[in-house]
Amino acid sequence: MNRPALRRIVVVGGGLAGHTAATTLRAEGYDGDLVLLTDEPCPPYDRPPLSKELLAGTVDDTALRISDDIEVRTGSSALRLLPDAVETTTGTEPYDGLVIATGSSPVRLADPSPRVHELRTASDALRLREALRTASSVAVVGAGWIGNEVATRAAALNLKVTVIDAASAPLARALPAALARHLIPWYADLDIDLRLDTPVDRVDERGVHLASGGHVDADLVVMGVGARPATAWLRGSGVPPALDGAIEADATLRAGRGRVFAAGDIVRWPSRLFGDRLRVEHWEHAAASGQAAARNLLGLAEPYDPVPYFWSEQLGHRIQYVGHHRPADTFVLRGNPAGAAPWAALWFEGPRLRAALSIDDPRTARDARHLIADQVPLSTDRATDPNVRLNQTANLKS
Repeated sequence: MNRPALRRIVVVGGGLAGHTAATTLRAEGYDGDLVLLTDEPCPPYDRPPLSKELLAGTVDDTALRISDDIEVRTGSSALRLLPDAVETTTGTEPYDGLVIATGSSPVRLADPSPRVHELRTASDALRLREALRTASSVAVVGAGWIGNEVATRAAALNLKVTVIDAASAPLARALPAALARHLIPWYADLDIDLRLDTPVDRVDERGVHLASGGHVDADLVVMGVGARPATAWLRGSGVPPALDGAIEADATLRAGRGRVFAAGDIVRWPSRLFGDRLRVEHWEHAAASGQAAARNLLGLAEPYDPVPYFWSEQLGHRIQYVGHHRPADTFVLRGNPAGAAPWAALWFEGPRLRAALSIDDPRTARDARHLIADQVPLSTDRATDPNVRLNQTANLKS
């Protein structure tokens, strides 16, 4: 590898992407100055357990190990990017190599208060965990991944749970409504009151005031209406964010100029595998892109083109999603969503599998991931048969 001469690398962001980038730089032999900046008061930690084990109380600490030869600056928020330095709330950090991994910030319909919670940080999770112990009812605004995981935990504590969403189906940002509607019975199975097509107006002292004029009484309100890339500090720099806040990077995750790379939630990159520009907000991408950005900053110049993967345990089911689908893709069901057996949804472009959503069916998720990566043509008719392993439908004409 032909390494560029780098004396001081700064990693902006203390999430998994930033942590992985910093640790990869050392693992790859970089021995110059290395500074990791995080706006939180603590060193990097793992975030998926926040809505799972940490919220449930089975763990109290999700800290990530980091070596002493990485200088971690806590409580240091990025304010502005200059051509050779990052201005922060704790000073100016010069660099000749930079990885931007500032993650996402929650969309807020109400300011956090003793009644209103969000779930983006460890302190958020601990605060919500304590509040759930003394509450009798909770309203979750947003039937997305995090909202559903919080609702699942609240239902396990025998709280009265209401989930409210303006969309006509749960997980509306991730799944087509015709598919997501199959998930609606899951809420009733856990005695969760699901309110769809229900915009929220505001939060008051008694709970949630609906745009229709109705009201949902609740001791606690949890906001889970999504997040935006935390890139406002880049405006006016040579790395301008797109309209949605994402950083438009090249195939190596280079972010527009020189030795500046991006990783994690904030980056959108061109995928040759999917013929599209992708942005992913999940754990595996954070780790993989952090590693790729670090290696490419050191001169590897290797295209980043993974098969995205995500999983969640919610509402009594294990959900796994692999790949990337577009609205124009054809989706088919594999198995019966109304039955008790595992099932899946598959997205095709012609005979090529582009994505799969598996419900309690990890084998189909594993098979799909390999088939997507290898671009193996499948028989769409046979792929819908749950009695035939998905990889056994390969190399057959549709």
